[in-house]
Amino acid sequence: MENTEAITLKLLTEAYIDDLNQFELPEEQRQFTALPQEISDLTEGQYGVMILNRKEPVGFFLLHQTDRVKEYSENRKAILLTALSINQVHQRKGYARKGMTILAEFVKEVFPECDEIVLAVNHRNIPAQKLYQNVGFTDTGKRKMGPKGEQYIMALRVL
Repeated sequence: MENTEAITLKLLTEAYIDDLNQFELPEEQRQFTALPQEISDLTEGQYGVMILNRKEPVGFFLLHQTDRVKEYSENRKAILLTALSINQVHQRKGYARKGMTILAEFVKEVFPECDEIVLAVNHRNIPAQKLYQNVGFTDTGKRKMGPKGEQYIMALRVL
């Protein structure tokens, strides 16, 4: 486990696109998420977020404030997290856990109107389920069918 004190979250900027385009994932993870380079133009209400170790991007995810959120939560103040990935060369260092641990604070700062983060995780993606549970997400009991099977809907209150 690396020292994760230097982990921060930052909204995507053009300066990091080349770094993000170098991301790779093991095949067993690719079925559950998207690489940053596969996420083309962001539309209004979509925000790319980088997990940085000092100034180096080690992870990436999207936050959505679009109508898509309604598929996961009836809370009009919820924001949706999708496409979390950690570059393969940086995995197993605690970066995803630290990034998700500081997520609520980041959301409170950048999206002060939000009071809940929701996500869907594939029922077969046990490592991701454990990660989200370990940082405070709870299973809402809701289920959704995704392209790769059943998804568990999880939520984290932003206080």
